[in-house]
Amino acid sequence: MEHDWQERVANAIGWARGHLGSTAYASRCLAFVEDAYERANALELFGGDFAAESAESYGAREQTGEPPAGAFVFYDTSGELLGRRRNWGHVGLGIGGGQVVHAWDRVRIDPYLAIAELAGPPGWDAPRWAGWAPVERVLRGCRPRDWTPEGDAAGAAERAQAARFAPGPRPAAGPVA
Repeated sequence: MEHDWQERVANAIGWARGHLGSTAYASRCLAFVEDAYERANALELFGGDFAAESAESYGAREQTGEPPAGAFVFYDTSGELLGRRRNWGHVGLGIGGGQVVHAWDRVRIDPYLAIAELAGPPGWDAPRWAGWAPVERVLRGCRPRDWTPEGDAAGAAERAQAARFAPGPRPAAGPVA
């Protein structure tokens, strides 16, 4: 799939900024950054099931220093989610100038190093800087997709999260954003 990187990045950042202040993506940071690219650019990404897994998949720890606009910006953070305690990680979208738009308690913009100072939910460890993945890596293997039938992006993300991590039998494997 051919990419106009600058246009895709601009679309994703515009979509993410359009959700500033929203609480609909709380505890769904990966869905938020994936939706920014997917919904704004009519494509589907294939990363991990949660932020820490995506960081590993994208080799984010190899990238240090200030993340560029369009990068997935990763942190390690452990806590309990849906009855499981693990390093779920945290991810935001680099918007340039050392700033990251991300879904924490609400969708917000913070300096990438200041995210480590955020207070998390009770029982969660503070986020620790992990690295970033360039847009070229994140979009590798993506494919076109019409998201119109999915309706509300945040609601779809919530349903997907519950399906992936709820106790009991896991649904058939396949990419879900």
